[in-house]
Amino acid sequence: MAKRKVAYVCSDCGADHSKWQGQCSACNQWNTLQEFTVSASKSASVREGYAGGGSGLNKIVKLDEVSLDALPRFSSGMAEFDRVLGGGLVPGSVNLIGGHPGAGKSTLLLQTMCYLAQHMSVLYITGEESLQQVAMRAQRLNLPTDKLQMLTETDVEQIVSIAKNHTPKVMVIDSIQVMHTPGVESAPGSVTQVRESAALLTRFAKQSDTVLFLVGHVTKDGSLAGPKVLEHMIDCSIMLEGDSDNRFRTLRGIKNRFGAVNELGVFAMMETGLKEVKNPSSIFLSRSEKPVSGSIVMVVWEGTRPILVEIQALVDESHFGHPKRVAVGLDQNRLSMLLAVMHRHGGIHCGDQDVYINVVGGVRVSETSADLALLLSVLSSFRDNPLPQDMVVFGEVGLSGEIRPVPSGQERLKEAAKHGFKRAIAPKANIPKGGIEGMQVMAVEHISQALEII
Repeated sequence: MAKRKVAYVCSDCGADHSKWQGQCSACNQWNTLQEFTVSASKSASVREGYAGGGSGLNKIVKLDEVSLDALPRFSSGMAEFDRVLGGGLVPGSVNLIGGHPGAGKSTLLLQTMCYLAQHMSVLYITGEESLQQVAMRAQRLNLPTDKLQMLTETDVEQIVSIAKNHTPKVMVIDSIQVMHTPGVESAPGSVTQVRESAALLTRFAKQSDTVLFLVGHVTKDGSLAGPKVLEHMIDCSIMLEGDSDNRFRTLRGIKNRFGAVNELGVFAMMETGLKEVKNPSSIFLSRSEKPVSGSIVMVVWEGTRPILVEIQALVDESHFGHPKRVAVGLDQNRLSMLLAVMHRHGGIHCGDQDVYINVVGGVRVSETSADLALLLSVLSSFRDNPLPQDMVVFGEVGLSGEIRPVPSGQERLKEAAKHGFKRAIAPKANIPKGGIEGMQVMAVEHISQALEII
C-alpha cells in the first residue's frame, strides 16, 4: 500500500504548508488552507513529469548557437487575437485564457480552431459541455466543422495519451478546472488538481511543440481562479473582458513571454460570433454632437498602439458627511490623490463634492497618462464649462503639481491628428520640435497652467 501524506495548500496562492494554520504565511490570507491527502508514489511520478523548459534534450549549448528559425509563428486567423498573443501562435507555447461566464471564451476559441483546422491538425477537448452543445454553437455561428477534431474527456493522462497518437498542432482544454489527474487524490478544481494537471499538459506541449490553450475560470473579484503557480507555468495569460449587456469585448494580455504585455484587442459580439474591430478608437469616441461639461478625450497607450478614449466626470454637491469618490475604469485611490493635488496646487476645492469618473466603452485604464485628462474633466464638470470637442489631453501629474512626460508622446499626438483633433494639451517634454501638422499643441509643465484653460 502506497504511503500517504497530508498537505495543506492555500486556495489563493497555492503555497504548500506542512501543517494547518489560520493564516497563509505566503499571501497573508486567513482561512484559505485546505487539507489534501496525496499518494506519495503517484504524486512523485506526476511531479517528475513536469519540466518547465520542456524539450528533454540534456545538452549544454551556447546562447548564440540557439536557432531562432526552428519555431516560426503562424496566424490564428484574427489580427486582433494575433496582436494580443504577440504576433501569432508560437509552437510549444501554453496560453491561458480567462474571463467571466458568458464573455465569449469558448466562442473565440471555437472560431479560431475551426479556421486553423482547415490548414492543420487541431484537437478541441471539452470537459464542461457535450459534443452536441459544441456542435450546436458551431452551427449557429456558421463555422466550418468538417475538419475540427473533438474529444470529451477530463482525465489528463488519457488526454495526453490520445494527443500523442494524433499529434495535433493546436490543442484546447476547456476548462482546466474540470480536469483531474488520477495520481492526485483530491477533487477536480482544487489547487492540487489544477496545478498537477497543468504541469502534465505543459510538459506535453513543450516536448511536442503543440500550441496549448487552457480555459480558466475567474473568481468574484475578476481574478483568475486557481493557484498563482499556474501563472508561472504558462507562457501567455490573457483575459477576455466585457459585460453581457455590452456587445464589445476586450482581450487583454496580462503576461506574455513572446510579446508585449497589456496588449489590447477589441472584438464585437455579433450573431455570427466575435468580429474583430480594426479601429478601436472609433467605437470609444461616439460622443454627443453638442459639447457637454465633464467630457474630454485622452490618448492611452495599450501594448504597442495608442487608443483614443473618452473620459467623463460628474461633480455634484454632497448631501452626506463623507463625499463619494467613484471611479469606473480607473483607480479610485489615484482619483483621491489627484483631487488632493488639484486642491493644493490648483486651488480647486472639491472636499464637499461627490466626484464620479467613468471611462466610456468599458475600457480599464491603468497607466498614469490619464491623470491630466481626469483633472480637466473634473474641473469642467465642477464649473459646468464644456471643453472643446476637438481637443485631446494626456500627461502624468506628480504630487508637487508638475506635469510629467509619458512614453510615446509623439505617437499619441499623431494618432489624435489622424482622427481629426485640432488641439491638444500635453507635457512639454512630449512636444515634437517640428510640431504636428494641422494640430495646435499646448505644452504644460505645471497643473496650474492646465487649469487656467477652463
